[in-house]
Amino acid sequence: MATAEERPSGLLSLGRRSAWPLLAGVLGAGLGLRLWGIGQGLPYAFNSDEGDHFVPRAIAMFGHDLNPHYFANPPAFTYVLHLLFAVWFGGRAGVEHSAAAHPGDVYVVARATAAALGTVALWLLYLVGSRLLGRAAGLLAAALEAVAFLPVFYAHLALNDVPTLAPLTLSLLGSAGVLRKGRLLDYLVAGIGLGLAAATKYTAGIVLLPLLAASVMHMQGSEREPHSPAVARALTGMVLAAVAAALAFLAGNPYAVLDYASFHRELLHQSSLSAEAQGKLGAPMTGGLSYYLWALTWGLGWAPALAALGGAVSVWRSHRRLGWLLVPAPLLYLAFMGVQGRYFGRWLLPIFPILCLLGALFALQLAAAGAGLIDRLWQRRRERGGSATTSASSGPPRALRAGLFVLLLAVLLAQGLIYSVHSGMVLARADTRISTRQWMIAHIPAGTHIVLEPIAPEAFVREAGATGGGLRGGYRWLKYPSLVSRISPGGAIEARERVVGIEDYERTLSPALIGFYERHRYCFVITGSTESGRAFADPRAVPLAIAYYRELAKRGEVLYRASPYAPGKGPVAFNFDWSFDYYPLAYQHPGPEVTVYRLHGGRCAQRTQAGPREPR
Repeated sequence: MATAEERPSGLLSLGRRSAWPLLAGVLGAGLGLRLWGIGQGLPYAFNSDEGDHFVPRAIAMFGHDLNPHYFANPPAFTYVLHLLFAVWFGGRAGVEHSAAAHPGDVYVVARATAAALGTVALWLLYLVGSRLLGRAAGLLAAALEAVAFLPVFYAHLALNDVPTLAPLTLSLLGSAGVLRKGRLLDYLVAGIGLGLAAATKYTAGIVLLPLLAASVMHMQGSEREPHSPAVARALTGMVLAAVAAALAFLAGNPYAVLDYASFHRELLHQSSLSAEAQGKLGAPMTGGLSYYLWALTWGLGWAPALAALGGAVSVWRSHRRLGWLLVPAPLLYLAFMGVQGRYFGRWLLPIFPILCLLGALFALQLAAAGAGLIDRLWQRRRERGGSATTSASSGPPRALRAGLFVLLLAVLLAQGLIYSVHSGMVLARADTRISTRQWMIAHIPAGTHIVLEPIAPEAFVREAGATGGGLRGGYRWLKYPSLVSRISPGGAIEARERVVGIEDYERTLSPALIGFYERHRYCFVITGSTESGRAFADPRAVPLAIAYYRELAKRGEVLYRASPYAPGKGPVAFNFDWSFDYYPLAYQHPGPEVTVYRLHGGRCAQRTQAGPREPR
């Protein structure tokens, strides 16, 4: 059976009493980065995934049974939120009142839950690293994930990506225990973590591979116990892990069995969407594998990503048992995700814990090699210097070794820390859509017809806390139905209407619409760069949309513009990651670039112009 002696040798050792305060610092910093700016955009959930999936479905369960009636994303995180909402807001009546009158409060609770689970994942990653590589490596791996941009940014949203890291890393902890000791308890922990992770995000099932690898290594036994019943224990453990995984998955997704037909149908639909080539207008066409490799350079960081590659090569060459646990899973995950038709940086998160472990391993190996080189060079200097140098204190090489380690830490953590701090600063400021709405309240009279691109939820045009009644059912402005198409294949206006999904919004646009707006008194048109950017990223796919935006710029008067960029910086080219997660340092505010146009033709010529221009 595997023992602690099988850890890679020469790595920095760290005592438990020294590790605890350092770990507390890592966890505190990680939680602080994840909570900084957590109220961004509220009371509006501008992220469409956040606004459509987990929070509203957790609230909807108060009005019916616990069947989510939705399985495109597994519901474990939805159930967690449902339980927390019931406790925090005092049951159904309190939840429904808060969701209607103070929706921001509901989202803060949900986002704080995601941030807390992301921080728990850091603690579990420390435990995994300690078990496999030693406390220093566990601490460094946790620090890498604590500051890495992608897990920090997506902890600010009530999505399942970051919460998944907690059960996923729990499974890795169990697998590490299987490799090292092979106890039934380790199999049980690994299985429970696997089941809960898959019930939170389907792709988190990748942690099955480390569990299988650890089980096979355990089955083979070790040189110290050539006659032990390792095979029988390993088979028993694998059965236990499988049962635990199945039960944990059903605990987090019970209607996968109770409503199997819906579960199977939506799972197939989600799989087909992910594999759909070029399914989103404006999506990159460079290929999934190259996109994900690029995403690692900023989502994890150049230095940690290269260190993870070095760690994978090193551990595979010198510690094959450990290599089987850590190396195949990220490689196969990248290969699988790389052939899908859609790709987003956050979809890499399930392999971040393993990459951080590999990066920490390689970094400490570099530090050990560097320290050895310093010692050799110092010894040669002492030998050349004679007796006077020989009696010198050993302090200088110790200081040099410490300096080398600090430099290595800075290189590994700098990129993630800089961009995560920048992200917190950006998210703590007003969203451009909030600024635009404040301007609209001051300058566009209530009851005015407006055109608003799908850059904000429906609540954006309603009175605060309105659930009905008042001005036309609680609406402050009368919004043009942006997801209704009236455009013929030739670009002309047709009498018939077709409802389309948000993915096809740009295909509803044509220059002919501007005249339609003017005839029907839709005199104010609000556009956002996250919509127009999709069209200009692939102009040949939507030539009528390109013509629409150009005609709007010619015929519309710009009354107000809210820019997310710092003065003298930007714009950032459209990207389904950077246009929504604000990674580039050019960003000063969250949100797209928003422009308010005033049309003056047709019936709009008869209306009173809004207040003075206030470009920003």
